[in-house]
Amino acid sequence: MKKCVLFCIAIGFIAFYGISKEIESGNCRLLSISESEKLILISQISSKNKYLLDASSAKITINGKPAEFSSLKEVSVVQVKMDLRKSNRNRITINGSATEIRIINPEKPQ
Repeated sequence: MKKCVLFCIAIGFIAFYGISKEIESGNCRLLSISESEKLILISQISSKNKYLLDASSAKITINGKPAEFSSLKEVSVVQVKMDLRKSNRNRITINGSATEIRIINPEKPQ
């Protein structure tokens, strides 16, 4: 009986993980930006997986302060929270959407 309960709990966790595909990817390299479509191409630094993400509704912050999409042109490393769900837009396959993009600039010594 205990084995059955533990098995059901394990299956529940696996199902929950499969349903919620929101991923905290950590540090990513920002490879390309499309300002007209508000798409970003990122590569995870640790695993080198590449994702094309819709960033039109992403919350963008620089050092905790709100920022505009155009400010992404100035950086090469970002932290992205993304929701992976494949979709198509204008014949382009998108891997998901970015829900939050954080840019943390180290303070420059003065």
